[in-house]
Amino acid sequence: MKRIALLLTLGLTPLAHAQMTMPGMNHSTTMNSSLDTLKGKAFDRAFLSMMIVHHQGAVDMSKTVLNNVKDSQVKKWTADIIGVQQKEIGQMNTWLKTLGGVDKSMQTAMTGEMKGMITALKARKDSDRGLVEGMLPHHASAIDMASLALQKSSDARVLGLARDIVRTQANEMYAYRQWLIKRGL
Repeated sequence: MKRIALLLTLGLTPLAHAQMTMPGMNHSTTMNSSLDTLKGKAFDRAFLSMMIVHHQGAVDMSKTVLNNVKDSQVKKWTADIIGVQQKEIGQMNTWLKTLGGVDKSMQTAMTGEMKGMITALKARKDSDRGLVEGMLPHHASAIDMASLALQKSSDARVLGLARDIVRTQANEMYAYRQWLIKRGL
């Protein structure tokens, strides 16, 4: 029920959410089913391990197009993604030290998904549009993971990060959709 309310708040019906796909980005169900069986520190460790790779995917995606984007707003978004998500990756790595370290199996599962996303972006001719359209499903999957963390984690750091991800990336998704609408896309 919380997921439906969140999607409706974001203006994302389940159908619209499902339609925001690109190669390498159909992992929300798989990720959440992997996380759903975990509790306590094991959940937090797996969530952070997966989110590090997910964030690194966004950073790599942004770096891939940074020198090719023409639109000043898209250029700003790429720089913001790189700065914010690299900072959060550092925080998550620090927190993982107190939770038993990185869960390599969760990171390995996510790494293949992110590589598919980068490959799809590189194939796009329009870097501006490719980044914006690619970030929509990427952010939606991060929001799915963070929403699960809000339900399952009891770690204040993880809860704070999850709230920030939901708020920030929902706002960014709205801005991306507006950018596409302005261009008739």
